[in-house]
Amino acid sequence: MNRHTPAAARTALAAALLVAAGALGTAHSAGATTPPTAAPGAAPAPDAPHRGTVRAGAAAHDPGRDRAVEALREGRAARHRAPAAPTHNWWGIFPQPGTHDGITATHSVDPAYHVAGSDNFTYAPTTKAQNSCMEVVTAYWNSGNELWAWDWCTPNGGPAKILPIDADFRAKYTKDVDGRPAFSVQLVKDTGSGNRWSSYLYNYRTAQWELLYRQSGTDQSDLDHGWDIFEIYATVNPATGTGYYCSEAKNTVFDSSAIQLRKNGVWKPARPADSPWTETNPSGRDFLCPALKFLQAGANDHWTVRQ
Repeated sequence: MNRHTPAAARTALAAALLVAAGALGTAHSAGATTPPTAAPGAAPAPDAPHRGTVRAGAAAHDPGRDRAVEALREGRAARHRAPAAPTHNWWGIFPQPGTHDGITATHSVDPAYHVAGSDNFTYAPTTKAQNSCMEVVTAYWNSGNELWAWDWCTPNGGPAKILPIDADFRAKYTKDVDGRPAFSVQLVKDTGSGNRWSSYLYNYRTAQWELLYRQSGTDQSDLDHGWDIFEIYATVNPATGTGYYCSEAKNTVFDSSAIQLRKNGVWKPARPADSPWTETNPSGRDFLCPALKFLQAGANDHWTVRQ
């Protein structure tokens, strides 16, 4: 099953983007103040050495992971509201067509966040460049917390490489950012290669970017923009009337900082003109978690979702 977005939904999504872009600068999320630029020292230099390869496993068949993969395949235009289906929603930035040939960001992880239900998945943060052959996904689901390199240039694609977010991962690829472990990821289009893309993780032990996954071909997402977002597939806990994740992630902070786009070999922070918010003032109720806050922590180069 291809993770395609229906044409009608893409039209609606494009219209929503235009509305969101027109509201930039006049509307902010609850609790947000005038956004500063992400701190220069919050992430490694995008042009630091690129050497070595991340040791990661290929995706093995697992019924639980199959459910997680199927959920992610449904696409960014399918926001479920039917009572029997999980609610699918997202928030963050959509880097626009023609604005970049690379994206980099620093993403928080929370080893203490555990998902109990088999129908609940939190993909946050998750990032993809326009037309890139992969998405790098922080996946919280009931069989564990993982990092995926999702292949977008293979029909019926899915996780091509998987890393458990365990002690070894944290020791190599994370550092404390605002008191939380965070890793830095980079997706770049390779020079003179057609549509070949490479994704990297920054190894803080060796001070270099390591290749995570490389792929070429045609992007199968049917979306002409990139993204760096918080995303949920959530079901309602009848005891609380909110999503199960709302309680399970009560103390979790989802944070993406130092988001930069590369264009013509130059890296620059994401900005309103090239990376509009998916919504300027989302409601936690639409995410089955009224206490959830969506903070525009930077001028479109830093966002935080927390309770």
